Amino acid sequence: MTISFIHPAFIMILGAVLLPFVRGPFRKPFMFLVPLLTFIDVLYLSQHPGTYGVYQFMDWELTFGRVDRLSMIFGFIMALMAIIGTIYGMHVEDEWQHIAAWFYVAGSLGAIYAADYIVLFLFWEMMAFASTFLIWARKDEEALAAGYRYILVHTFGGVVLLIGFVLRYQATGDLSFVQLNVDSPELYTWLIMIGLMLNAAVPPLHSWLPDAYSKATAAGAVFMCAFTTKTAVYTLIRSCSGFDVLIYLGIIMAIYGIIYAIMENDVRKLLGWEIVSQVGYMITAIGIGTALAVNGAAAHAFAHILYKGLLFMAAGAVLHATGKQKFTQLGGLYKKMPATFIFMLIGGLAVSGLPLMSGFVTKSMIISAAFEEHILWAGFALILVSAGTFLVAGLRLPYLLFFSENNCSEETWEKAKDPSWNMTLAMAIAGFLCIFIGCYLPFLYNMLPNTEIAYHPYGSYHLSETLQIMAFTGLAFFLLRKYVMPKNTISLDLDWFYRKGGRAFLWTVQNPLQWFDTAVGKAYKVVGISSLMTTSAFWSWFDWNVIDGIVDGIARCVRAIGRRTTLVLQRGQIQQTIYYTVSFAAVILIAYVWL
Repeated sequence: MTISFIHPAFIMILGAVLLPFVRGPFRKPFMFLVPLLTFIDVLYLSQHPGTYGVYQFMDWELTFGRVDRLSMIFGFIMALMAIIGTIYGMHVEDEWQHIAAWFYVAGSLGAIYAADYIVLFLFWEMMAFASTFLIWARKDEEALAAGYRYILVHTFGGVVLLIGFVLRYQATGDLSFVQLNVDSPELYTWLIMIGLMLNAAVPPLHSWLPDAYSKATAAGAVFMCAFTTKTAVYTLIRSCSGFDVLIYLGIIMAIYGIIYAIMENDVRKLLGWEIVSQVGYMITAIGIGTALAVNGAAAHAFAHILYKGLLFMAAGAVLHATGKQKFTQLGGLYKKMPATFIFMLIGGLAVSGLPLMSGFVTKSMIISAAFEEHILWAGFALILVSAGTFLVAGLRLPYLLFFSENNCSEETWEKAKDPSWNMTLAMAIAGFLCIFIGCYLPFLYNMLPNTEIAYHPYGSYHLSETLQIMAFTGLAFFLLRKYVMPKNTISLDLDWFYRKGGRAFLWTVQNPLQWFDTAVGKAYKVVGISSLMTTSAFWSWFDWNVIDGIVDGIARCVRAIGRRTTLVLQRGQIQQTIYYTVSFAAVILIAYVWL
């Protein structure tokens, strides 16, 4: 049967292009219609699995539409989150935020349905660049600096990924986006895995996430928490299932993220660390690689998008109302924002894995997969992290925001109130789904990729175990809550090494290269040197554009990484530095492949 294939990403891109021309009373209906049509398209494709959108480009066959059970579940939740996120941001007048968000969603959907590495890379980079503008849209110095660091890190990850793709094509002559060889991995296998893991925020390639997500706009962070890491989880499921190293990295990730979340004073940075921890569950499951584990990774990604989106929406509502996002500047908001408190509590309990909540029926699948494969240390570690998650998101977060001592200034207290109808509606939809998934298992379980696996989370042992863990965690929080009170400090992370090391690297790069640049500048003026060249004008162009460009680009990159909060950037500088960085990376790649 032949069907008409319209790529869901195309609908989002077309909507983003047309949005500036839609004005007045038609704007909000149009904003709702575009993601709704995308969701309908995804549902239509899910009823017609197969391969679509195959085009011949030079010697390569590009496939834009691979529809199977794995891409179906991820496409479903991504399109659904696009609707929820768009509703949440309808009050935002800045149309460029909506355009960037829709291109970002299009990049995610394009990567999910891609069946070859060229198409995957195209949409992968679209995600990176579009999401950067959701950070810059906040328009303060910290957001500009964080966005600059974000795009530099993702540009580096994209180059690593591209080198892996090229080397794999050289070795195999195949561009198909399929499972990589677990038994005898080659260099390109590790490069591809590293490039994908960077987007999943796997330590030590993780510091960009809490840094960037906490600086994005309130609406932009809702999109960012849903798409980048979960698209990376999808690609890792597709290509790296069964790699043992991912089990160790996933456990480190889960523990590392929850420890930093406990120490965090910034509300949205805390939620960013929570993403690192929860994605650790998914990475562990991918490393285990069994049918149950893969189902668990897909299911937990599905649930995570909803409850983490809900938490970021509630945190965004607090930021939108008060202009503050640090615990030491907030507190006692229950009286002013009761609806926001309820939604944040639902999200916190869902991520904690309370029975009848979405997290309970998904993360337990991963823990069970670890025990079934007799990886006992991993299973017990994830149970321990579950207790920490309840402590952080189910207890500490709502307590400090809504019930602790009021640290709000008089101006902040007067402004605090529950958000507008659209933000409340978006939170209500996400909150309802967090409960619905936990109560009605077929809704999610029937979409999982491995249909032959039956899993029943509501066993008496698992229920009693979960309730006991939560009860003792709650008791510990009540008795020791003064030890988890916020402090207005900065927690040092692994990025300390490249922030500090960047200064030494900057000196090394600037001085030798600049000395060489100066020497070349003098040399081409000498008759004996210029006569060897076709024209001295060409050498002058090369000196100015290439050598100076590399020096200037690397210097700006290192300065951006080395500074934590303060960096004043002009639009022209950003464009030039991205140009130089990408150009330099391209030169290195071409030279590597050529040689």
